[in-house]
Amino acid sequence: MTRFAFSFFHPRLIDSLQGYNRQRLMRDIGAGFTVGVVALPLAMAFAIASGLKPEAGLFTAIIAGFLISALGGSPVQIGGPAGAFIVIVYGILERYGLANLILATAMSGVLLFLMGVFRLGTLIRFIPVSVVIGFTNGIAVLIMLSQIKDFLGLKIVAMPADFFGILNSLSQNLHTTNLAALLVALGSLSLVVGWMRLSRRLDGTRYQWISMVPGSIIALVFATFACLGLSLPVETIGSKFGGIPAAMPGLQWPDFSWDSARFLLMPTLTLALLGAIESLLCARIADGMIGDRHNPNQELMAQGVANFVTPFFGGMPATGTIARTVTNIKSGGTSPIAGMVHALTLLAVVLVAAPLAGHVPLAALAAILMFVAWNMGEWREFLHLRQFRLPYRITLLAVFFLTVVFDLTVAVEVGLVAACLTFIYRISSLSRSETVTRYEHPTLEGHEAHIQAWRIYGALFFGAVKLIEEIEDKISTPVLVVDLKNVIYVDSSGADALVNLIDTCHKKQVQLIICGLLHQPLDIARRSGMLELLDGQLAPDLSAGLNRAVSLLTPAPGKMADSR
Repeated sequence: MTRFAFSFFHPRLIDSLQGYNRQRLMRDIGAGFTVGVVALPLAMAFAIASGLKPEAGLFTAIIAGFLISALGGSPVQIGGPAGAFIVIVYGILERYGLANLILATAMSGVLLFLMGVFRLGTLIRFIPVSVVIGFTNGIAVLIMLSQIKDFLGLKIVAMPADFFGILNSLSQNLHTTNLAALLVALGSLSLVVGWMRLSRRLDGTRYQWISMVPGSIIALVFATFACLGLSLPVETIGSKFGGIPAAMPGLQWPDFSWDSARFLLMPTLTLALLGAIESLLCARIADGMIGDRHNPNQELMAQGVANFVTPFFGGMPATGTIARTVTNIKSGGTSPIAGMVHALTLLAVVLVAAPLAGHVPLAALAAILMFVAWNMGEWREFLHLRQFRLPYRITLLAVFFLTVVFDLTVAVEVGLVAACLTFIYRISSLSRSETVTRYEHPTLEGHEAHIQAWRIYGALFFGAVKLIEEIEDKISTPVLVVDLKNVIYVDSSGADALVNLIDTCHKKQVQLIICGLLHQPLDIARRSGMLELLDGQLAPDLSAGLNRAVSLLTPAPGKMADSR
C-alpha cells in the first residue's frame, strides 16, 4: 500500500533531496531570494489588475508558491499568481462576486488534482500551438488595455470587464488624465526596459551580478521615493486599499450560495484548463533549460492542492509562471527548495516591510504590468502567418479576436473545435484509395473483367468512410479484392462501413476478399464481428488475395469432369 501511495503521489522534492549538500542549499537560497524579490511587485500588480486587493497576490505567491514547489513534479518550477488569470478573475468577480471566485478556484483545484490522478497531464500537449498563441496574445492585449486606467491616472470608479465597455469607459474619462501619474508610469517603464538592456550588455562580464537585481524592483523603488520626495498627487496602494496587513490571514470560509455555484461550471473549467496549460508549458520550457524531464501528472496534482487551499486563505488562482521560473534557473536554483525559499522570502516581506508597500504608486505597477504583458505575447507569430496554411492562420486569428472581444472560454472552445475540424480534414485527405492494375500484379492479366482490386491507404475513420462508399458504388465484377495492408487505423465508423460493404457484396452475389488485416484493424475486425461475416475470405496480402480470386473463377477439376 505504501509503495502504491508513493508511485501515485511522488513529489520531485523527495528525489531532489537525495545527495543534497550545503553547496546546493546555498545556491537554492540565493535563487529563492532573487525570485522572491522579482515576485514581490508582480504578485501585487496581478492582484490589483484582477480586481482584488494587493495582499491577495502576495498570499497566493506565499501559500501556492510553497505548495507547488514542495509537491510539484518539476525541480525548478515557481508557482504563483499569473497574468493569464487577470482577465478571467476580473470577469468572475464582476459576474459572480468574491465568494463564488473562491468557490470556482477551489473547484478548479479539485479538477486539476483529478486530471493528475487520471494521468491526463500528457493530453495538454495535444492542444494546438495556434490556440495557445491566439489566447496568449489576446490575454496580453487585454492586460495592457486594463492597465491604461492606472497608467494615465484616470478617475474611473469601476472598470467594466468586457472589451467594448473598457473602451467606452476609457474614452469617456480620457480628459481626467493625471500628468503626474503618466510621468511616473513612463519613467517606471523606461527604467524597466533600460535595466533589461543594460543587464544584457553586462551578461558575461564581471559586472553581470547587477543583472540579478530585477528591473521591476528598481523601477518600484525609484517611483516610490520620487512620489514621496516630490509629494506627487498620484494614487498609491495605501490611498486605494489602505495598505497591506503585516500578518498572514486565517481560514476564510465564504458565504456563497449553491444556487449561484451551479453557474460556475464554465469559469471553473476555464481556470483549470488555463492553469494546466500554463504550468505544463512552463515546466516544458524549464526542462529544455536544465536538461531534465518533469512529471506532468504530479505537477497537476500539486497545482490542484495549491488552488484548493489558497483561496480559503485570501488568495487567488495560481499556476506555474514562466518569468519567475526562468529567473530561478538563471539564478542557480537546482531543486524545489529554491521555490520554497522564494515563498518564505515573500512571507518575511509581508511580516516586516508591509507598511512600506502602502507608498507604492499604482502607476508604477501599471507600467510593470504593461512590460510583462508585452513580453508575454508572441507578436512575431503575426508576422510569420504567411508561412503557415490557411486553417492555422484562421484558428490563431479567430482565437485571438474572440479572446479580446468576447471571452477566453468561448475563444478556447472555438479554437479547439476549429483545430479538430482542421485535423479531421487533413487526416481524411491523407487517406486514399486506388485500383490495382495488371501492370502491378500480372495475376490480373486476362481477369480484369471479372476481378476488381482496390488498395486503401491511411486511416479508415469516420472522416474517410467515403472511400469504402466509393468502392461500393463501383462494384461491377463477380469478385472484389480489397487490400487493407496500408491502413494503420480503423475506428467504429470505418468498421461499420466495411460491414456494409460485406452486406452489399452478399446482396449483389459478389465474392469479397479482404487482404492484409494486421494489428489494430485486425483487432477491431474481430470485435465488430466482421471476420465471421467474411466467412474465411481473408488473405495475408494482396498477391495471395488475387490468387484466391482467380481460383474462385476457375472451376475445380472434378467439376469439369462432371460437366463432360
